[in-house]
Amino acid sequence: MNDALRKPAPPTRTLEDSPLYAIVNPKSIVMFGASNKYTAMGTSVLSSLQGLGFEGPIYPVHPREETVLGLPVYRSVEELPETPDLAIIVLPTPIVIETLEACGKRGIRHAIVVSAGFGEAGGDGLALQEQLKETAARHGIRFLGPNCIGGVNPHHKFNATFLPCGQTPSFIGMASQSGSFITQMFAYLERFGLGFSTGFSVGNEANIDIVDCMEYLAACPNTKVIGLYIESIRRGRDFIDAARSIVPHKPIVAYYVGGSEGGRRAGLSHTGALAGPDRIYDGVFRQSGVVRAGSIEELFDYCWALGTCPPPRGNRVLIQTHSGGPGAVAADACDRAGLKLLPLSEATRERLAPYVPHTASINNPIDLTFSKRAMDYMDVLPKVVLEDENSDAVLMYLMMPKRSVLRAMDAMGITGETAEKEADSYIDHQGRKMAKVMLAAEKPFIGFSFYTGENRFIKGLYDAGAPVFPSPTRAARALGALVRYARLREKLAGNEI
Repeated sequence: MNDALRKPAPPTRTLEDSPLYAIVNPKSIVMFGASNKYTAMGTSVLSSLQGLGFEGPIYPVHPREETVLGLPVYRSVEELPETPDLAIIVLPTPIVIETLEACGKRGIRHAIVVSAGFGEAGGDGLALQEQLKETAARHGIRFLGPNCIGGVNPHHKFNATFLPCGQTPSFIGMASQSGSFITQMFAYLERFGLGFSTGFSVGNEANIDIVDCMEYLAACPNTKVIGLYIESIRRGRDFIDAARSIVPHKPIVAYYVGGSEGGRRAGLSHTGALAGPDRIYDGVFRQSGVVRAGSIEELFDYCWALGTCPPPRGNRVLIQTHSGGPGAVAADACDRAGLKLLPLSEATRERLAPYVPHTASINNPIDLTFSKRAMDYMDVLPKVVLEDENSDAVLMYLMMPKRSVLRAMDAMGITGETAEKEADSYIDHQGRKMAKVMLAAEKPFIGFSFYTGENRFIKGLYDAGAPVFPSPTRAARALGALVRYARLREKLAGNEI
């Protein structure tokens, strides 16, 4: 990514001033609800903390166990050898408030309340949630939840969710009103070499909400782009003000699901959220400079592109392919995404002419079809294409099947184990070289392929951080999001929104 084109956000306060800092960067943790029963959610959370390699002390509290997952157990929070930075509470609803009270008396000022049965349950649950808030306020405690799945910060080796996280620390900061769109995205994002910088499951937002998370992620140096899963916005004016201050420096992508009747009902039963009409949220996002996604896949696709590509200067796209069908699909998808395909400049056509066979097309898309000098497609064309004055971005069809490389080696008399090693080495080299060109480009350079991370070449591009989408349609839509963000940022800078 060309970081010179994206200024760091000027935080209104330091990162450490946020109540979320101690929650996802704790030095020590007290754990309520873990036992030696592996089906218990609290046990799963403790296992996740250990699994990601959390380096500070963890103090399980349990009335009967002597040890839990190899850790010595304490009978109460009063017995702990120190005052922990964070309490994680995964207990039956009736004893959550008294547990938080005990934490407050012990001097603990930050918590994650995983337990459900509060505001989302209605009736008595609403009253319990008010008691929970009052208890926290009396002791100056800030907490995530209730009815949440915690948080994750791979940069701090912190995973307070019930699913294991094997992600390499990455750049997507996520705040979600669904815990699943944190935890169940671990494996999904890993397929593409992606992951979270920090992820928050906010649950019922009784104390800390999405706006607080946005402000934290805006100041987080590990976060390049902010993703939001929203069922309702509780502090509308604060949301707009926060987003407008963040977007000029860091993109925000939101997926809102409360606009339909079905989504509204589901949100109410899920977190107790009261959703609004879709058109209202459209206006809020436009006014805020937030890029709206239409699905969870689009949310992460857009975050991927925005976190790895410089903002484009316009919406003109040049497509490079060696197959007519994928090129045609990409062209169609670009048009539907509001992108323009202009003819190549005369200078670019002249530079490409020596490398393009008579059966190919020097139009837009550039379709090389078949060339006897196959590596011209990877080595020469991208450098020429990137300099075309009639384009603001490049989409490129990428593939390198190992079988094809082995076939070429067989023709050269290289076979057996030697061919396998040589093929792997060649593919790895080409992947590193292609990724270097893509990531160093001063305009968005996005790949697409029908091959997945099971293919060595594509996996190498993922591992290097290059954006290579699973289809031309997804690539074009992600590029469209880049264009929208660039326009929104420009309008905010001119106070036109």
